[in-house]
Amino acid sequence: MKPFADLLERLIYTQGRNAKILLLADYFAHRPDPERGFALAAIAGKLDFPGAKPAVLRGLAEARSDPELFVMSYDYVGDLAETIALIWPRAQVLAPPELPEVVAVLRGVPKGEIPGIIAGWLDASDVSTRIALIKLMTGGLRVGASLRLAKLALAERFGVEVGAIEEVWHGLEPPYGPLFDWLEGRASRPEPGRKPVFRPPMLAHPIEDADRASLDWGAYRAEWKWDGIRVQLVATPAGKRLYSRGADDISAAFPEILAATDFHAVLDGELLVIRDGVVAPFADLQQRLNRKSVAAKLRADYPVAVRLYDILFDGPEDLRALPFDARRARLEDWFARVRPARMDLSPQIAFAGEAELMALRAGARDSGIEGLMLKRGDSPYLAGRPKGPWWKWKRDPLSLDCVLMYAQRGHGKRSSFYSDYTFGVWTEEGTLVPIGKAYSGYTDAELLVLDRWIRAHTVATYGPVREVEQKIVFEVGFDSAQRSSRHKSGIALRFPRILRLRPDKPAAEADTLATAVRLVGETAEKQR
Repeated sequence: MKPFADLLERLIYTQGRNAKILLLADYFAHRPDPERGFALAAIAGKLDFPGAKPAVLRGLAEARSDPELFVMSYDYVGDLAETIALIWPRAQVLAPPELPEVVAVLRGVPKGEIPGIIAGWLDASDVSTRIALIKLMTGGLRVGASLRLAKLALAERFGVEVGAIEEVWHGLEPPYGPLFDWLEGRASRPEPGRKPVFRPPMLAHPIEDADRASLDWGAYRAEWKWDGIRVQLVATPAGKRLYSRGADDISAAFPEILAATDFHAVLDGELLVIRDGVVAPFADLQQRLNRKSVAAKLRADYPVAVRLYDILFDGPEDLRALPFDARRARLEDWFARVRPARMDLSPQIAFAGEAELMALRAGARDSGIEGLMLKRGDSPYLAGRPKGPWWKWKRDPLSLDCVLMYAQRGHGKRSSFYSDYTFGVWTEEGTLVPIGKAYSGYTDAELLVLDRWIRAHTVATYGPVREVEQKIVFEVGFDSAQRSSRHKSGIALRFPRILRLRPDKPAAEADTLATAVRLVGETAEKQR
């Protein structure tokens, strides 16, 4: 465990994406199997230990210390793993287990024996190893290193394309022996065969004024940018899956989509809630997201469908090298032949030039659409985000002046700072009501100032959350505002982020809930 603990600690305190990639690459190159495979699985969130849940660990810590002291410590530290590791009695003999041993034991022993085994491991470990153990067992590493970063590290260290790793990933299982055998030249690439594996998607760059000025508009095709989530449908004779853009398998949350994939193809599209042919607000789709299963009533209340953009495979034939125009023709032909349920085609938009598209984009918000997509007619389907073939031209954001209400520590390099902010607007009664959370949009210098101010102006604490004096004003930008019964304010903001701090504005002059309701516009009226 000690090398894995050292890796996690260095990742937490290392700033910069490239530096983190180097740390991961060095670890994967020099640690033995199956340790490095289990470390990769931990980063991927593929390890689950039902007998080692946070409540079990907290109970062990409270038994080894004063429960009130534990509560106070957790409130101050704000992270369960760090709190337990720091408050646990100092080890007399340092002999922590190895990572493969931890995995084997937690998977193999009866559930009732696990608390005693964990206590023994914590007794034999130093603080950093305890933190790593607890993070491993609870599945929340929060060290600023994603699975994507780990794949990039593997690609860089072993000299392969990250896309080649992506294409075999979903056919592998921890501790990924065939993957490392291929990367180190001991075996050929573990081909997915007919398995329903994820293919890296092609992504678009946001278009800037300078890009538009030099664009050959006649070379591009235009489509709406729908306000759902990008998905990939993979159906083969060996199985079928629905993947998010980030390669997460979301099949279980949308069984009706999976049931409709009775074909052999790989399709790219947008998952939307659609009622009677009309796309519902993103807030409706949120009711279906992040669920391991979904009840029949929820499926009926929030019916989903996929609006198709592209076709990557038609049967076993790989179409990604074809130009976009040719793939679009193949998609239209495929759709006419197959007529899949719960799917339709995203229409292409005829336009004469930039001015016409600009006018269409200006009206996108009224139709609940995020903006426009521009795709070169001659562009192949390339993994990643190559600049030039595809552009996204989103509508301008809305904004509100909001008051900071609550703050919580961040993750990774921000785990020592109060960097996650809940903000609110004023009601008619003169009280603040929370309307959203933001984690980005400020500079490092502003974060330091905010962190010091939050610590000095806390009025109450709720576990890791601090309530602060109602004095700081943010200008918050967001893509849209929608009615939501899940939020106390009755409104959900889409993609909120801090545009700037407003030290010039007194908190009493921040925006009101009535102003936010007006921004909801016609969509909110239809939902009422």
